[in-house]
Parts: sequence; C-alpha cells; structure tokens
Amino acid sequence: MKISIERAALLKAMAQAQSVVERRNTIPILANVLIEADGDSVSFRATDLDIEVVDKAVAQVERSGATTVAAHTLHEIVRKLPDGALVTLADDGASGRLEVSAGRSNFSLATLPKEDFPVMASSEYSSNFAAPAPVLRRLFDKSKFAISTEETRYYLNGVYMHVAEGEDGRVLRCVATDGHRLARIDAPLPAGAEDMPGVIVPRKTVGELRKLLEDDDTEIAVSVSETKVRFATPEITLTSKVIDGTFPDYTRVIPMGNTRKLEVDAAEFAKAVDRVATVSSERSRAVKLQLDEDRLVLSVNAPDAGAAEEELAVAYGDERLEIGFNAKYLLEIASQVDRENAVFLFNSAGDPTLMREGDDTSAIYVVMPMRV
Repeated sequence: MKISIERAALLKAMAQAQSVVERRNTIPILANVLIEADGDSVSFRATDLDIEVVDKAVAQVERSGATTVAAHTLHEIVRKLPDGALVTLADDGASGRLEVSAGRSNFSLATLPKEDFPVMASSEYSSNFAAPAPVLRRLFDKSKFAISTEETRYYLNGVYMHVAEGEDGRVLRCVATDGHRLARIDAPLPAGAEDMPGVIVPRKTVGELRKLLEDDDTEIAVSVSETKVRFATPEITLTSKVIDGTFPDYTRVIPMGNTRKLEVDAAEFAKAVDRVATVSSERSRAVKLQLDEDRLVLSVNAPDAGAAEEELAVAYGDERLEIGFNAKYLLEIASQVDRENAVFLFNSAGDPTLMREGDDTSAIYVVMPMRV
C-alpha cells in the first residue's frame, strides 16, 4: 500500500478513529486503526468492539492495500506535522512496518496483520431513515446531560431514542434520566422511522456522534435494529451496539398537574444560581428558591463556608413557595434553554419540578427537589 494524503484530511480521519480506541487495551489489535486504500480514497476503521467508526478520505493511491497501525501514535504524529503538509503512508507488507513521511520528517511504525482486525458484523437494519444534522444534534445535545453514570443501572447509561406520541401526533423522541433529573426532547418524525424499535444509545456513542453532526447542511442516514444503531454521512459511518436493557417508563415521573408557574430570564437565572452556589458545600450544593409575588430569592447557607443571597425580578403570581435544588442540576437544565425565558412549574416543595423553554413543549426537563 502507498498513498499520499493532505495532513488536514488525515488529521480529521485519525481524530475520529483514535477517540473510539480505548487507551488501555488487553487486545493489541484494538489499539490499531485499519487503513484500507483503494481507487482514489482511503478508509480508516477503528473499534472497541462496541462502537465502530469508518472515516473515508480522498487520497492519491499509488498502490492499493491495507494495514493496521497504532491509532494514538499515528494521530499524534499527524497532529504535530506542519499545516498543509502532504503525508505519504507506505507499507510493503513484508517488513511489518508503515513508513510515514512528510517533508523532512520520517517515521517507521510497527503494524499488525489486517486479517486480525475485528470488523463489526453488519446486521439487518429493520428501520432506515434520514434526518438533518441539526435535528439529531438538538435531540442528543439537550438530553445527554441527564445520562446516568451509575454502572449498576446500566440501562440508564445512554439516551433512549424511540417513536412516541407527542401533542400533535407521532414524534422522534430522545429521553435520558439518572433518577434525579430527566430530559425529554421531541422532533418531527422523519419519513421511514415509523416502525423503528426503541433503542438505548450508549453514552460513549452519543459523544462520538456529536462529531458527525457539526455540519448543519448534512443529512444523516440512520439505521436501527434491535441490537445496533448506525449513523452515516457520506464520509463517516458510526456503528454501535445498543444497551441491552429496558428503559423505564419515564412518563410516570413527568408531573402533569404542576400549577405554580415561574417565568424567568434563563441566562440571568443561571448566572445567579452560579454566583450563590460559590459558597455552598461541595457535597450537596443545595440552593434554596423562595418565591413570592414576582420575586425570587436564591440563597445558600453553608455553615462552614458562609452564606449567599440574590434576588431576581420574575413573573410569579401563585402562593409563597420555598424549595431546594442541587445547584449543578439547576445550572445544567438552565443552560439547555435556547430562548430567553425558562418556565418552571412547581407543585410543592417535595414534588418533582417541570421546566420548559417558554411555551415550547418539545423539550421538557424534570428535576427532583432536595431538602434544604
């Protein structure tokens, strides 16, 4: 194999590949990226056995062929090469080495046989549809903060993507929860997604997927089966196993009868919470909200560190309420708001609180209060 490729194209492909590869590997081949050159393009394939990413790039292919080389090492080399360099990758198969050269820099890297590289079995996808990148980006970006990191409740370690009944008909919905907060985001149902099985997309996959969704003009081809999910652009294909478990019935925890309504400028609210939380004890980070007629007082009282209080002008016309929250949860939810106003709907100091963006019900958040 012998190819010449622009540094920028190689760096982009290697960045995508090496982020899938785990730093610590007991199986040597999993630390490698499979490079396959054919025609006028080269593909870079990396896997951790749960996720597989294939990135295609345009290259001048002198000799087609394939080899595998350490992903992190090659990525570091390319990253340190000067901008605009033309990189040559050459492998004669017999020496067990990949020669990397650019300008006056030359590297010789150990390779492993391409036959040893595990390729994820392609499964039959029961559902195939396309969705614009901004739509998928919104679904996953707004829900991923609520993914649980508790390994024991593994079925909460991802985003549940499924078809659901929205207010105006069926929607494509993403839900994530860790038991303390919940995010539920809806988007119009794409054509072809009607019979899609509900799948839990793992946290690592959600992180990798973000890189495919940068370009607003890209259409993402989505394929879903009971065990796998695949997201593809013309250049990159990301295939992942889904979490084998049942996502709990989240509709039960979304409060429907909360009547006390607080409307507040989302950015001002987030900044105020952040300021008063500076003195809170790290462990609980509890912030108290005192609501009165068009007035909100945020306060923190940490006996060992001090106290803080800030008043905000808000729209609130219900009876007095005192309620406490974990500051981190409030900040994460407030930072999801794209429009000016955040609307909080309370019931009592002990019940879950609902939050949405203005009148928009396509994104709703639930947060559990805490005692303060």
